[in-house]
Amino acid sequence: MAEVRFEHICKTYSSGDRPAVDDFSLTVRDGEFLVLVGPSGCGKSTSLRMVAGLETPSAGRIFIGDKEVTSLPPKERDIAMVFQNYALYPHMTVKENLSFALKLRGYPKAEIARRVEAAAATLGLEEYLGRLPKALSGGQRQRVALGRAIVREPAVFLFDEPLSNLDAKMRVEMRAEIIRLHHRLKATMIYVTHDQTEAMTMGERIVVMDHGRIQQVAPPMELYDRPANPFVASFIGTPPMNLIPEGGKLLGIRPEHARLVPGATYTVDFVEPLGPETLVHLAPGGVIVRVPGFAGCRPGDKTGVEFDDKHTVYFEG
Repeated sequence: MAEVRFEHICKTYSSGDRPAVDDFSLTVRDGEFLVLVGPSGCGKSTSLRMVAGLETPSAGRIFIGDKEVTSLPPKERDIAMVFQNYALYPHMTVKENLSFALKLRGYPKAEIARRVEAAAATLGLEEYLGRLPKALSGGQRQRVALGRAIVREPAVFLFDEPLSNLDAKMRVEMRAEIIRLHHRLKATMIYVTHDQTEAMTMGERIVVMDHGRIQQVAPPMELYDRPANPFVASFIGTPPMNLIPEGGKLLGIRPEHARLVPGATYTVDFVEPLGPETLVHLAPGGVIVRVPGFAGCRPGDKTGVEFDDKHTVYFEG
């Protein structure tokens, strides 16, 4: 295990283009589970690939532990990476997939067997060791990809949107699997996702990125309760925070901190009944109100809105 340190990292693909990653400075603590989140094209995967050695920074330095790895090839960085598409060898069994990288590095057979057995036990893969990937479900394949990373016993685990190809139920299960894995291994893990629900439920700290730059680094609830700017406020939270111009400032209010009251300030645009709660979308302005249970209103109804000042976030205009 080791910390990972980025020092003023920039990545530009062509002269004159906007940097894909711009002045990225960050320390990932030893044993930390850190999540990079942001919209497509924000630079999160590029940042991860530069740690892995799959991309070379245009400027800046990267350290793993006390060792600068900025220009080192991937095999010399003591990292293991899990990809979105599993990247398994289709002609190899689960056991062969797990052991392949160790065989290439010349590990003794007894050590390979020990590591494969331990990884299979950790991930519940013992009964699948003789199967080919085509005989596995998507979740089982992703567990094999995780196992292939575990057997390496690396200093740092890197995850590049590993759950994007799974259905909703399987994503929830695999999120829990990865969290349990982190608790068990106490390893340094950097996880990239565009899904802010994944980020909020998995990360000890979250790095929110936009246009190649870090917007805020904080634990999940600090991001939610005290966003640093309107981008973070609107990106973190489902549904997003209501951002309303007010007296030369921007008034930010979470949908659960607003309530419907009699009046005719807004018109109900549409309603999303979600079982334990209802999201009521209002026009004009697109204000969203989160109502416990069933809201009892329909499109076209007139209503007012009352905001809870204790939970209001103001941004300077």
